[in-house]
Amino acid sequence: MIDLDHAATTRLLPEALETMLPYFTEYYANPSSVTSAAAEPKRAIAEARKKIAAMLGAQSSEIFFTSGGTEADNWALWGTASSANLHLPAGSGFGGHVVTSAIEHHAVLNTCAALERLGVEVTCVLPDRTGRIRPEDVETAIRPDTFLVSVMAANNEVGTIEPVAEIAEAAHRHGILFHTDAVQAFGHIPIAVRSGASGNMAAALEPGGLSDSGIAADIDLLSASAHKFGGPRGAGFLYVRKGVRIPAFLRGGAQERGRRAGTENTPAIVGMAEAAFLAAERMEERAAAERALRDYLAERLLHEIPGSRVNGPPAGNRRLNNNLNMTFTGVRAETLLVLLDMEGIAASAGAACASGATEPSHVLRAMGISPEDARGSIRFTVGSDNTMEEMQEAAAKIVSAVRRLRKT
Repeated sequence: MIDLDHAATTRLLPEALETMLPYFTEYYANPSSVTSAAAEPKRAIAEARKKIAAMLGAQSSEIFFTSGGTEADNWALWGTASSANLHLPAGSGFGGHVVTSAIEHHAVLNTCAALERLGVEVTCVLPDRTGRIRPEDVETAIRPDTFLVSVMAANNEVGTIEPVAEIAEAAHRHGILFHTDAVQAFGHIPIAVRSGASGNMAAALEPGGLSDSGIAADIDLLSASAHKFGGPRGAGFLYVRKGVRIPAFLRGGAQERGRRAGTENTPAIVGMAEAAFLAAERMEERAAAERALRDYLAERLLHEIPGSRVNGPPAGNRRLNNNLNMTFTGVRAETLLVLLDMEGIAASAGAACASGATEPSHVLRAMGISPEDARGSIRFTVGSDNTMEEMQEAAAKIVSAVRRLRKT
């Protein structure tokens, strides 16, 4: 199988797996226990928290472990909504206003829809033709009762890296909290949650590093998921800036300093931290390799398939290095994906969680792409484990499959 669907998930890094194994067997004690056996799991979780924080230029006390990006997104939105409505009488429902974008992951959009049913009003800002959310449009949408702006760091379908710093500034000018879903971005581009932050990402954000594709912004809340950067499934985190008060999302025990109940998943947490550390260490080399693979595939397909085009920003500074979203006119994406799967090539027609949907991508439609063209669009996402030989083989098979479908 040639895996061109790394945005859906990534292979667990061997180093991360090796780090996890002792916490399944030897150091399996509950970290919240008062026994001496809990000391090592407790230490490992504290060290993992420091590693994650260092990547963001954050404090370890600002990192809260979750079951993944979806939980982190839900917590950020429900938490800020709950805090904003504390003054309302019990049972009166929610009020207030959220600004988000029309191209968010469904973990954000569906949570916003749930909040709307409780009385929160939501404005979804449209992107431009490249998938970029304009900061001025976000600021125009802000109202006196807006309590949160939530815009993703990088789009999961077309790879657009959003102007997070400018959007955060717009929110803060009005005294509003800013949340970013960084599930596709964390571990792939440098991110600092304070505009003048230091830490593991500092060198990458300086001139000569990956500064053109990085993000340095004053962020209040940030969501991430381990399996998008070589960590295990079922692990993620929510960064909550010191001073931001949101209630607990899961209630029960006193884990995560009383903010997120439930016995800590020690193996997954230490595996995520190791994967994050390796992602930072290898980021520049991996970015260059993935960009070369992506650009080769794009050039071959554009040259050999008439009526094909790239969706999103041009390959360059403000697009994720591994992302290639293409429209093949006259072809249905789901049929093409079946043919490619039979040829041993994994790709997708959009977000993995929405792959069973019959409707065209909400991201592409929001960008102004017609329903017919959106139905003929495929997302290819390469990874560091891909090779140029695989790109050559994949390009030939994709070209052959498109030609075959156009003849039927």
